[in-house]
Amino acid sequence: MSKKPNALVWLLLSVAVIALDQLSKLWAVSALQPTGLPHPAIPGFLNWTLAFNTGAAFSFLADGAGWQRWFFVLLALIISAVLIVWMARTPRRDWRTAAPLGLIVGGALGNLIDRLHAAQVTDFIQVYFRQWSYPVFNIADCGITLGAVMLVAFGLFAGKPAGGVR
Repeated sequence: MSKKPNALVWLLLSVAVIALDQLSKLWAVSALQPTGLPHPAIPGFLNWTLAFNTGAAFSFLADGAGWQRWFFVLLALIISAVLIVWMARTPRRDWRTAAPLGLIVGGALGNLIDRLHAAQVTDFIQVYFRQWSYPVFNIADCGITLGAVMLVAFGLFAGKPAGGVR
């Protein structure tokens, strides 16, 4: 009985996202003081701006009384577990499923580390144009977003086999 290799090897991508995220956050905390002061990287488009977020994306629930920390810890653990099980059931060659899942797991666990360590997530990437500014984010957020977009795009534009039946 031979078992086909699963996509768990793609968790190495998760490890890479976590490492890049945590190293970049260490750099941001040491190099971008004080908090909130923009450091132009690409004038007119990109600043390095240190910020801390106790909530989720777009500071969702940041004004909570502290319970949101544990809510987001639990949510990250559950989502990561579900995605890892999905990867375990995915063939290794199916990179269109495995790579996005690896990015999402890496991003979720990168921000989870911050929540467990400091009860807040370190953000430092600020994209803007004139008066418009996107909320400050980090590498983990990039992994989550890119992974989610890839899952949707590959799902929508997946080729159909001959005959049009999947």
